[in-house]
Amino acid sequence: MRLRLPAILSGLAAFALPAAVSADTLLHFEGRDGPGKGRRIVLVSGDEEYRSEEALPMLGKILSQRHGFDCTVLFAIDPSTGLIDPNNQTNIPGLEALADADLMIIATRFRRLPPEQLRPIANFLREGKPVIGLRTATHAFTGDAETDGIVWKDFGLNVLGEKWVAHHGRHLVEGARSVVEPKNADHPVLRGVGSIYGPSDVYTVANLNPEATILLRGQVTATLEPDSPAVEGPKNDPMMPLAWLRDYRVPNGRPGRAFTTTMGASVDFLDADLRRLVVNAAYHLTGLEVPARADVRVVDPFRPTFFGFVRGEGAFQKRGLRPSDFGLGKDPAPFGVVPLPATWPENVSVSP
Repeated sequence: MRLRLPAILSGLAAFALPAAVSADTLLHFEGRDGPGKGRRIVLVSGDEEYRSEEALPMLGKILSQRHGFDCTVLFAIDPSTGLIDPNNQTNIPGLEALADADLMIIATRFRRLPPEQLRPIANFLREGKPVIGLRTATHAFTGDAETDGIVWKDFGLNVLGEKWVAHHGRHLVEGARSVVEPKNADHPVLRGVGSIYGPSDVYTVANLNPEATILLRGQVTATLEPDSPAVEGPKNDPMMPLAWLRDYRVPNGRPGRAFTTTMGASVDFLDADLRRLVVNAAYHLTGLEVPARADVRVVDPFRPTFFGFVRGEGAFQKRGLRPSDFGLGKDPAPFGVVPLPATWPENVSVSP
């Protein structure tokens, strides 16, 4: 599909900081009527670069309001202010919600969570419950933490099938376009999914075992323009896996199933077919029949921020967002991170 991407160059606004921590630490979207009614999904954000705190509330709204899943969205929270702070690597409150969850969608990056927050994730994985990993979930955790034999820095490798290796495409220069793996073209997760384009580059995938079911491969594009041609030469021969399914089993746990895509920047989700891919995976992993063409219209306007690191003490405190700012009927303003190509149109979003 042809996609227009946002050029968001607005600055950070100043916000007053609260004197005490707010109880507003997570989002909950009750599922409306739909095939997913009665099933619970926990979406775990927390990365410094790709704005998962913007993408996962949008996905939670679609899954709950369009498909009936009960969705809880978690965030990296600064405990001293109660504000969303993806640079805080040590606090994602609310993970206890995984105790009753049927699916976890995770998009964290190099988190160092305390034992009491890792425990609910460990329990979830030991039960063999399904996982969807987005982009940096291949390197979701770092450090030496271990829970009952689960080594958290190896979560990506042992659960999703890959760890952080490298950028295969040139970061901030080359984009990614999906190409269907021919032998798996009829897989239900690909039902109704067209060509996907994302400005986040293709990741190197070097450790995926041959038993994995590769659904899509990532074609490296010459530029960040949606209609950019593929680069010529060895980067696309062969193309890296871009989306796959695999079985996992943690120590002392039951067998489980995981879906991974190395796409997942918030701006990637301007492409409806990427949204459909993830919704389809949620249906498939929770034992539901995947629709012929899942409804992935956004529930509220979606204006994602282009990816990039936001450095400096207090950067996200200045943005001043709480989980409730991503609630139903709300549309948080994006903020600029890096200069964007002049040819990209300004103020582009997707609307319901």
